[in-house]
Amino acid sequence: MEPAVIAAEQGALNSPSRAQTWLEASPFVLSHVAVLGAIWSGATWQSVVLCVVLLFVRQWGVTAGYHRYFSHRTYKTSRAMQFFLAFLAQTSSQKGVLWWAAHHRVHHKLSDQPGDVHSPVQSSFFYAHVGWVFDSATVETRWDKIRDFAKYPELRWLDRYWVVPPTILAVFCLLVAGWPGLFIGFFLSTVLVWHNTFLINSLTHVWGKRRFDTGDDSRNNTLTAILTLGEGWHNNHHRYQSSCRNGFYWYEIDVTYYVLKMMSWVGLVWDIREVPDHVLEEGRRRERDEIDEPAKPNRADEELTLAA
Repeated sequence: MEPAVIAAEQGALNSPSRAQTWLEASPFVLSHVAVLGAIWSGATWQSVVLCVVLLFVRQWGVTAGYHRYFSHRTYKTSRAMQFFLAFLAQTSSQKGVLWWAAHHRVHHKLSDQPGDVHSPVQSSFFYAHVGWVFDSATVETRWDKIRDFAKYPELRWLDRYWVVPPTILAVFCLLVAGWPGLFIGFFLSTVLVWHNTFLINSLTHVWGKRRFDTGDDSRNNTLTAILTLGEGWHNNHHRYQSSCRNGFYWYEIDVTYYVLKMMSWVGLVWDIREVPDHVLEEGRRRERDEIDEPAKPNRADEELTLAA
């Protein structure tokens, strides 16, 4: 990339004041407060079941939809399923699918360098965890990074009206399980999905094991891998981001990949990208300390996943 382009991107993403758009942040703060409504409403078994189910389903939607499909195109699917994945991911209330994927692509291009939208190395742990979402420099969708999906009008509509999916889900929870369904089923599961997801941006760049020398501080973290259905194998992912599987080896649990693989058996998704044998062998050799030199970046992989 040309130096002038890098400088322009860094300038666009790193405002000197790190100004926080607190109006944008207010729904996030109020959602945490809303969980306390359970003190008034009480908890029912229906609301607890609803919370657990929505936590799992929406966490999968974030990882399989926002991340592995829209950000990295690690598998293919139909246009109808593409819309479903976008809608499901957005029920987690993490803004529009095009906004999410575009900023994630910038993260990979400048990982832990100046201009990375959520790096605890370049900024604080809190900023990397959640503050960046409300920074005035990251509020807008980076259309230049997501041209491949921005051509679909239904995705542009969802991106613009990103509050529609979570609002529909919140009303559904209220109707089927009353106030406990809203406070526990919807708001508690939403807050848990948020922080599970945000831990990948913050914690997995400061704590865990580094199998691959990726030129950044990405790490594999078993705890976050369990919480996020496989996203915690973050150092693996930064080594080869085109793979649909983040848990490169059999002992690295990756529930998101398992579900996508089963979906491929019935034709809902196809062309799932696997980890190349040479990358797997490199990992094994590094585990045995047989390789000391830094890994060479896979330029083809970068172009595949970040081109827009």
